[in-house]
Order: sequence, then structure tokens, then C-alpha cells
Amino acid sequence: MKEFQPSDAIKRLPDQFFATLVNKLNTYQQKGHDLINLGQGNPDQPTPDHIVKSLQKAAENPINHKYPPFQGFDHLKEAVATFYKREYDVDIDPSSEVSILFGSKAGLVELNQCFLNPGDIALVPDPGYPDYWSGVALAEGVMEPMPLREENGFLPDYNEIDPDVLAKAKLLFLNYPNNPTGAVANPEFFEETIQLANQNDFCVVHDFAYGAIGFDGQKPLSFLQMPGAKDVGVEIYTMSKTYNMAGWRIAFAVGNKSVVKALDVIQDHYYCSLFGAVQDAAATALLDSQQCVEDLRAAYEQRRNLLEEGLKDAGYETTPCKGSFFMWLKAPEGFTSESFADALLKETGLFVAPGIGFGTYGESYVRIGLNNSEEKLKDAISRFKQFKSNH
Repeated sequence: MKEFQPSDAIKRLPDQFFATLVNKLNTYQQKGHDLINLGQGNPDQPTPDHIVKSLQKAAENPINHKYPPFQGFDHLKEAVATFYKREYDVDIDPSSEVSILFGSKAGLVELNQCFLNPGDIALVPDPGYPDYWSGVALAEGVMEPMPLREENGFLPDYNEIDPDVLAKAKLLFLNYPNNPTGAVANPEFFEETIQLANQNDFCVVHDFAYGAIGFDGQKPLSFLQMPGAKDVGVEIYTMSKTYNMAGWRIAFAVGNKSVVKALDVIQDHYYCSLFGAVQDAAATALLDSQQCVEDLRAAYEQRRNLLEEGLKDAGYETTPCKGSFFMWLKAPEGFTSESFADALLKETGLFVAPGIGFGTYGESYVRIGLNNSEEKLKDAISRFKQFKSNH
């Protein structure tokens, strides 16, 4: 059988970090090990029932058996605008400031193809979501990491970036609440970002995947709440985390009209829009009661409190988790992020994500997900304690 050589674009792609993690997990599971999966960001709760029923009803509508409009149904874009006004007091024009996406991951990759020419610079957080790298690689761009350090609240320090790099940058990716650190942004940081974007003429992409998940009475801040934000960028919001719709693959970009237009153009060539019934159900999720969202947020906060207290009692050093459903845990002295993750898996059956997989500055940390029941998390704490006592 012939072996065909892939294109240079395929060769440029980094190893898919999460796919590698899943393969490692599956190998251990197939051997019959008693595992607790703390390594992935897959919501463990089902999609709320009223959203599922909306999908079922919409699937029976013959209009949804046809091709939907290329750029999505107007009623979904109007629901997005209503959602942003209700939740963040942000005015969105549904006709020109909303792009419907096949999940936020697709949009984050596509934005690089929309705005980077070969050699153009994208500023990316380190540690950060690895698929930012994938989009830059496909577009033949140059990735400039922005260190996220604990002493700076895991916010990038723009003074560290070479002014020549800032002047050449075309995109800047941010993500708050943050994956993997659990940090949140403040108004002053977003205001500084907008000023910098205006000065250097780059587009800001705020990945707001965990926008609904904030703790200690603090609602996460939307980038678009800042004056002038729409002038310099967009925000990507996914249904996956807020409504436990990860498998449904639906998200949206909101903000700058030229960015929304570019996304619509590239998606016109990739897709023929989303199944109409999924769009109908997404509108239901955005417009109906948000009690399910508050219940979910409260459950994550309770899990965070349980895990944070248990790990501290066991002698581990945690960093403040203010949002998202991840905790960022320092590896014990003498371990790298990978050696700690491997030892936990081998000795206790705890599966965590090594921080190095999120970037150079993720070294010495591991990411722990809150996507398990309290009973499972109590078991996990016992295993962490066991590991600590053995080392």
C-alpha cells in the first residue's frame, strides 16, 4: 500500500496534547487499573433536560432537515445578543457582531487563518490552551509566548514583551477564567490590553470558555464589558461549559465586525452551518431560566472547596482557583510536572495533566479538573495523602 506524505501544514502541527493524554489514560484503563480521571476538561454532568427536550422537538421540524443558512439562524444570533445584554450589559448587533462556531476550538484555530500571513506573530499565554498553538502553526505564523506567573496573578506582564514584537503582532490570545491556572482577570488588566492593542494595531481574542464559572461571589468579567473592547477584538463563548453541551459543538464569537465577517467567510468554505435543531436548542439554553447554570457553578465551587482544603491538609501547595473548573497544583519538590503526573498514575491511579503540556511556564505544576463527584474527589484526596506519605 502506498504511503502518501502529508502536507507541510500537517507536519507543522504540534502533537495534540489532550489526545496524547487520552491515549495514556486508555492504556491504563485497558489494564484494569482503578483510576480517577482528574486530567480532562470534560463536564461530568448531563446537558439540562429542558435543552435536550428543545433539541428533540426541533429535530422533528422538517425545516431542520434541510441545509440551514450558511452563517446560522437569525434567531440564534438574536438570542446571543439578548444573553450578552442580560448577563454583561453589553450591546451586540446580532446581524454583524455574532458569528456561530462549530465549537470554540474551531473558531480559535480559524482566527489564525483569518488574520495571520506566514511569519506574522501571535501572542499566546504560557501556560495556555494548546490548540492556540495549532492554529498559529497551520497559518505559518510565529508564536510569541507570554509568561503567566503566579506572582502576577497569572496575568501576562506586557512590559516583558519586546516592543518590536508588539509592533509586529497581529493577534493576542487571552483566556479568563483561565485554563489551566484558574485565575481571573480584572478591569485594569483588560483596559491595559485595549490600550496596547490600539497602540500596536493587533486583534485581541478573549477565550471566555469558563465565563459562567466564577467563585467567592465574583462573576467573571467579559472582555466586551470594557469601553473600546469591540474596537480591538472579539470574545469567544462556548456552550460546552456553561450548559454541559461539550458534545454538541456549538459556540459563538462576538465583537468586532471585521473579525466576525472574516470568520463567517472562512466558515462559508468549511461548513454549511450547524444542524438547525442544535441551534434551536442553543437559543433555548441562552434565553430560558439560568438556574441550571447557577446550580452548576455552585457545585463546582463546592468541589473546589473540598479539594483545596483536602490537598492543603495533605501538605500540597495549591494556587488560588478563582474560576473555571481547574485547579493548578504545584508538584512536590524533586518532581517535574511529568514525573509527578506519571508517579501519581502509577502509584495511586490518579490521572492528572502535567503542566508542561500547556507551555514552558507550566513546568512544576499539574492541572486537576473538578469534573468528578464529591465522593470521587474525597477518594482522590485520600490517594494524594497516600502519595505524600510515601514520598
